[in-house]
Amino acid sequence: MNILLLGYGKMGKIIGEIAESRGHQILGKINIDNRQDLDIQDVSQIDVAIEFSTPEAALENISWAIERGIPVVSGTTGWLDKKPMVEQLTLQYNSAFFYASNYSIGVNIFFKLNRYLASLMKDQPEYKISMEEIHHTEKKDAPSGTAITLAEGIIQEIPRVENWTLAGKMDENEQYLPITSKRIDPAPGTHIVRYQSDIDDIEITHTAHSRKGFALGAVLVAEWIKNKKGVLSMDEFLSF
Repeated sequence: MNILLLGYGKMGKIIGEIAESRGHQILGKINIDNRQDLDIQDVSQIDVAIEFSTPEAALENISWAIERGIPVVSGTTGWLDKKPMVEQLTLQYNSAFFYASNYSIGVNIFFKLNRYLASLMKDQPEYKISMEEIHHTEKKDAPSGTAITLAEGIIQEIPRVENWTLAGKMDENEQYLPITSKRIDPAPGTHIVRYQSDIDDIEITHTAHSRKGFALGAVLVAEWIKNKKGVLSMDEFLSF
């Protein structure tokens, strides 16, 4: 395939390397310094755009591709309040948009495990629920998109939890799931979900050892999404 990279930071570079190792061609590597290069792209030659940029650039990058009929695979976090706009645009232009907060296959299995554990804990109010996530110091958003996805899974399963909050931002209240965000180099990503009571604790953890799992997942999705239409997610890709 011919791939356009929208965002060329650490993740973009690893995605490019993996894509080329799988026989794909990178037609453009767009970042904040050369965004004007989008104006000279031959869009008819682009099979898919992989977008790992910044929260500030995501909406403009994704919209540019969708309006030109280019399928987009996005992993940028911190901009999701605007995601409904992108979904509407995707349908308007009969294009394809795929978003995941995390493209690691292991993390998406962890999402399912988190939902299942939450369903078991629904009627156990004696357990206080909390979450901790650890990432490298260059990660700009907090909490991480992965942590938010985990929190949303818990909220869907446990009615007494109404929303999440950054730890320390609000008074202790079981209606809010507190998320502690730590930024420590060179951690690529650790997520811990805890249920604590006076009697015992239950804890599940996912620890990433490198960014390669995220990057490979994004390339695999890019291969899969070619010629597809609509708003898509990991559920469709993994057929959960």
